[in-house]
Amino acid sequence: MHPVHSPVVISPRYSVCAALVAVMLWSIAPLLAELARDTSPLQLTALTLLAGALATLPLSRRVNVAACRLRWQISVWLGLPLLIVGAVSSYYIGMRLAPAAEAALITYTWPVLFVLLSQWSRFGRLHIASVTGALIAFSGAALLLLPQALSGGFGGAASGYGLALLAACCWALYSWLGQVAPVPLTPLLPRLLMVACAVATCASLIVEGTFIMPQGEALLAGIALGLGPYGIAMVAWDKALRFGQASLVGSLAYGVPILAALLLVLAGVSVFDWRLPTAALLVVIGCLKASR
Repeated sequence: MHPVHSPVVISPRYSVCAALVAVMLWSIAPLLAELARDTSPLQLTALTLLAGALATLPLSRRVNVAACRLRWQISVWLGLPLLIVGAVSSYYIGMRLAPAAEAALITYTWPVLFVLLSQWSRFGRLHIASVTGALIAFSGAALLLLPQALSGGFGGAASGYGLALLAACCWALYSWLGQVAPVPLTPLLPRLLMVACAVATCASLIVEGTFIMPQGEALLAGIALGLGPYGIAMVAWDKALRFGQASLVGSLAYGVPILAALLLVLAGVSVFDWRLPTAALLVVIGCLKASR
């Protein structure tokens, strides 16, 4: 099933600008997550999603999801919130267990996964260029992990890398569902984020014990994450997907890993290493190849 598009003609520049807004906001997410490092991951997830829900509340309006097939109702009200919680919490935990820049770069391989999903759902097969691009992109991630593998293993970082990849899979699935859903997600986003926040809060109480509100810098960073990368950016990304070409919009997201890694290095969170820009460049080249 394909999305229901608005009959109003939308300029291609609209989708490009919306995608660029999302890219810029996503690029600062790793740095903000580092500033909130003292907060437990699930509590930070709940705070982030609550701030995102409040930020997108003015966009909320009634959407007749009940008119959709049952599988789409389940996908919208259960699948999407679970994907959001999985993506955000896996990302935060992964950055605690593994070096921040490397974990962020692995997470931002999700655009190539999104392109592969889009092609498979539309054509029922994958183009050789897409598979080649995916291999190039993941070779960039492998370049970062090679020194640790040769030195005798990853230790605790292996779990962090695995969770970063899980976050990438969640975002790819979320973007694909946003593209093919029979209803627009933007008007539903505040409610989806509130459902996801409730799930994250329950998980925090079960796994981490009592819920303690972050203080100071961590609180501000958590709110900023919700307002920007997981609030405004998600709205902009949904608009870009629904009114623009998936390949063009997806290709703009490939600049996120380079910008995110650059900000982490400039902030002193990560140490500059030749493998980091090389890996980021391979990820971008691979994603561009896949989108063609």
